[in-house]
Amino acid sequence: MGLRIGVDIGGSFTDFAVLDDETGTLESLKVFSRPDSPGSEVISGMQMLSQRYGIDPAEVVHFTHGTTVGVNAVVQRRGIRLGLITNRHFEDVLNLARLKTPDMYHLMSVRPAPLIDRHCTFGIDGRINAQGEEIAPLDEDSITAAIRGLERTGCEGVVISLLHAYRNSAHEHRVRERIEAAMPGFFVSCASDVWPTIREYERTMTAVIGGYVQPRVSHYLGALQKALIETGVTAPLQVTKSNGGIMSAERGKTDCVQMILSGTASGVIGAAWMAGLCGIDNVMSLDIGGTTADVALIVDGEPRYATGEYIGDYQIHIPSVSVTSIGDGGGSIASVDSLGVLKVGPESAGSTPGPVCYGRGGSDPTITDAFAVMGILGQSPLGYDTVRPDVEAARRAIAPLAESLGQAVEATAEAIVNVAISGMYAGISRLVSRFGIDPRQFSLMPFGGAGPMLACYLARTLHMPTIVVPTTPGVLSALGGLIADTRNDFVRITWYDLTPATLDRLEQDRAALEREARDWIREEAGDTAEPRLTLSAEMRYKGQSFEIETSLAASDVRQGHLAALRGAFHREHERLYHYRDEHADIQVVSLRLIATVPTPQPVLKAIDTAREAARPCDHVHAWMDGSHRRVALYRRADLRAGHRFDGPAIVAQDDTTTSVLPGFSVRVDDRGNLHLINIAATNGENRNGL
Repeated sequence: MGLRIGVDIGGSFTDFAVLDDETGTLESLKVFSRPDSPGSEVISGMQMLSQRYGIDPAEVVHFTHGTTVGVNAVVQRRGIRLGLITNRHFEDVLNLARLKTPDMYHLMSVRPAPLIDRHCTFGIDGRINAQGEEIAPLDEDSITAAIRGLERTGCEGVVISLLHAYRNSAHEHRVRERIEAAMPGFFVSCASDVWPTIREYERTMTAVIGGYVQPRVSHYLGALQKALIETGVTAPLQVTKSNGGIMSAERGKTDCVQMILSGTASGVIGAAWMAGLCGIDNVMSLDIGGTTADVALIVDGEPRYATGEYIGDYQIHIPSVSVTSIGDGGGSIASVDSLGVLKVGPESAGSTPGPVCYGRGGSDPTITDAFAVMGILGQSPLGYDTVRPDVEAARRAIAPLAESLGQAVEATAEAIVNVAISGMYAGISRLVSRFGIDPRQFSLMPFGGAGPMLACYLARTLHMPTIVVPTTPGVLSALGGLIADTRNDFVRITWYDLTPATLDRLEQDRAALEREARDWIREEAGDTAEPRLTLSAEMRYKGQSFEIETSLAASDVRQGHLAALRGAFHREHERLYHYRDEHADIQVVSLRLIATVPTPQPVLKAIDTAREAARPCDHVHAWMDGSHRRVALYRRADLRAGHRFDGPAIVAQDDTTTSVLPGFSVRVDDRGNLHLINIAATNGENRNGL
């Protein structure tokens, strides 16, 4: 027993969640992020935890960290100077990509410049075919020429991505041996080792993103490990992964591509866990920090997973929690363009200098400043007393926009919020179409520093019936990292028809994946850990261009139950497309196995039951729905289980502020979560039975 700490670094704040295993007490903290010195905010946060809560670093038994170092390096194009070695005549694989227009509604849009310059790409002779057979041996002279090219162009590392290496990686590994012998200490990555899947561009792009940031992430994790030891934390550093799991920092140094989307995934894991405590199966999570608003779907209690998530302008094709950036964060900047149109984002004030009302040197009006002008912020300190909003400074910043639009400052502030919501609505429409769900059948769970402020606006627009605001929404991503399981994904390309003749091969491939998974788990979680294994396959009707992931029972594969395996795919195809073809041939493109070792889950203490009606600590004037209103102000710490009240209202707490619009009612559950009921959407009836 001891303390478990989860940390998540965001665009404006770095969040800490501290759980005492013995008492079930959950403490939290926010400090300003330091993009100029990543990792230093973790050290200062540990010092503040000691001062604020008397936490002894020696009592920390589990420390999990979500980082944006890799993502920021890609978005800002600050990775290493990387080279690429591929097959002769395939040197343009990154430039050609998939020949898709980035924005189908913008005829002049262009694809982003590749992370590797064309003159740093070198082709070599030799070929493996799709069956893994060598049809042309490697030409050693062409490898020598590529090595000289890497030296001549000043590359700091190289990615090797050769045709069909997912079937047979011998050529890639031979090239790596030659480079390491000729250039000791040079960073070399083989695409088949990063994520051995079909489709050359996707496999190459994934390896390139990993290689582009690997040295920087490795250095960062090493420095953080050293700094934590200096503060007295002896627990091994764990890092959150894109798939919602965790792994050791040591493995993260060599396999950073798996953790590049760690921060966003942690929030969804936290939201899924919190939804389970509330007994709600279908949830749309809304994570709004300082820079972006990110949405994910939790269906039947489980987050949705996918491949092909974006990091800036680039897709990374590894399994990850499906999180879609749909809009603006609290620090997104508002402006009026040359045509007199109000715009919000994508530029953000971030942590430095931050929104104007933070008083840290910001001069551009943001969404956070809009809420300050509307009177929703400014009623109490923010970020654990690190910020006392300067409302008058926010008004001065928004005043020029109001003058340009010819309306009052408060109306302009609300217009900024509405523009942001319209962008989120468009993004969510694409998301729900992708997964085929109806948002009216989901609850909205907002978190992050700005999520609860915007939740009612978005729920009303989407006609969502309920909103659940967790007890500590500002640090839910940090909590998600703290409770995340040890987890890894394994893939094996099969690419054969599902017939009686291939059932033995399918079982051999499944068994090989299981051996690989158990070896990984032993290294990460110890010899006594018993993983939960989940099997799926990417399958398609023969002749289709793309496959769909289908859950399979391992027992059906072991026992060769062909009808059950075919039936699983037919059902999934019909669920997605309302069509199935019982007589069509089915092709198994790949097998996937997820190995999971559960992390002990916290048991949060129930809060006291209310003995009397909820009483606001004050009444304030706030601008809501086009007019000034007298609004009840509640302190979150004063609310008890069973308390109920109606909007308009404001709920203030250390890590965020919840805005309750007119037309919403609020109930507090026994764990302190706020359940906001959209009366218009439910017609007076709560579809979740709350």
